Amino acid sequence: MNIKILTPEFVVFEGEVSSVLLPGKSGEFHIMKNHAAIVSALGSGKVRLYTNEIPQQYDSFFTRENERESVFSYTIKSGVVEFNNGKGIILAE
Repeated sequence: MNIKILTPEFVVFEGEVSSVLLPGKSGEFHIMKNHAAIVSALGSGKVRLYTNEIPQQYDSFFTRENERESVFSYTIKSGVVEFNNGKGIILAE
């Protein structure tokens, strides 16, 4: 599935991931391949991408959390996610 993470300043990430774990207002939720369409507000926390690697141009924004499972995180203050037809856009602050 394709995920794009945007902030007012720059594109944080754009690429293919296995899944993404997001900090929702009522707790974390996981979006995986073939997930139903969703639009949701995000709270403060970490966006965690499950992917084999982060492209070099985005590498400086992420922290590798787990070597074995290839989990990379990016901390946000708030945001919104829209996911539909295997594509997700995260607008974050």
